[in-house]
Amino acid sequence: MPEPLLPEAPAPGAAPGEGPGGPGRPPAAASPGAEPRRPARRRGLLAAGALLVALLTGLALAAPWVAGADPGQQLDPVAGRYLPPGSRRVPVVFADGRTLLAERAARRGEELVVERLGRVESYPVEALAGGPDDAVRETRRFPLGTDRFSRDVWARLVWGARVSLSVGVLASLLALTLGILIGAAAAAGGRWLDGLLMRLVDASLAVPRLFLLVALVALFRPGAAAIVLILGGTGWMSVSRLVRAEVHGVQGRDFVWAARAAGQHPLRVLVRHLLPNAMTPVLVSVGLLVGNVILVESALSFLGLGLPPPIPSWGEMISSGADRLVDAWWVATFPGLAIVVTVVAFNLLADGLRDALDPRG
Repeated sequence: MPEPLLPEAPAPGAAPGEGPGGPGRPPAAASPGAEPRRPARRRGLLAAGALLVALLTGLALAAPWVAGADPGQQLDPVAGRYLPPGSRRVPVVFADGRTLLAERAARRGEELVVERLGRVESYPVEALAGGPDDAVRETRRFPLGTDRFSRDVWARLVWGARVSLSVGVLASLLALTLGILIGAAAAAGGRWLDGLLMRLVDASLAVPRLFLLVALVALFRPGAAAIVLILGGTGWMSVSRLVRAEVHGVQGRDFVWAARAAGQHPLRVLVRHLLPNAMTPVLVSVGLLVGNVILVESALSFLGLGLPPPIPSWGEMISSGADRLVDAWWVATFPGLAIVVTVVAFNLLADGLRDALDPRG
């Protein structure tokens, strides 16, 4: 009798691991390539996020060497404002401290002939700083153009990366520390302390964070350190709730009961056993927290309530170029792209860490 073309259905009483024909037949094999998809996705997200974060961090650390100019230097507010990306100008330095950006400059006898703003002007050599050879510098390149004060957008973008990453990381570490302390105290401190701390968290979350930040910054006009304290001091609530939930989930495991039965102090049980086994989702949330803090700091700077001048900030750069998007689009576009890339990088890193540390595989 010929074999059937389709596999037989499993018998009603067959075990889950048996094939359709009984114990003698193996179960159907899974399609090749189905299993490696999830690990490959994990590795891809983690690698992409880690690479972007590493590049941004390296750029911020190397800002004094990569920027190539002082981010607050105003070379020539008349002829150097709103130069498009890729522009080149010749800086001419005078003895009185002035600097002009010229399209061309050449010496003719005892005068320096400068072509600037479509006009040809002559200046005596005695008016230049250190003579014509020292006064006329090498051609200055502006790869991302200039803003309305003739400041180099590339230099401000690189220095702004250092500022934004510093504020984001420091404020996130402060929020992480406060959240771990309060969440652990609520989880291990008993019913009364748990209720008190969670009501404090609920009351803090009831106030809109952006409104609270705007009120605090508008009242006190703080500096960079105060901005970090305000952002970190208003971002710990979600971390504390996450820590509390994770510690509660670990408290009933066998190794915790064994540590308590061995007579270990409750604080030692919390520090040695509960917190280390509850930190995986908390560490993953740090990446999302850094991106959120950078967005909030940029929003405050856009409103004029962020870091005080002359500290370069991406939000302030967007604000200064928001009214010139048609004829000077580069002033606001490049810092906006920098914010997008930075936030996406930290989100990818957080997603990759979450998948890599997932014990369910």
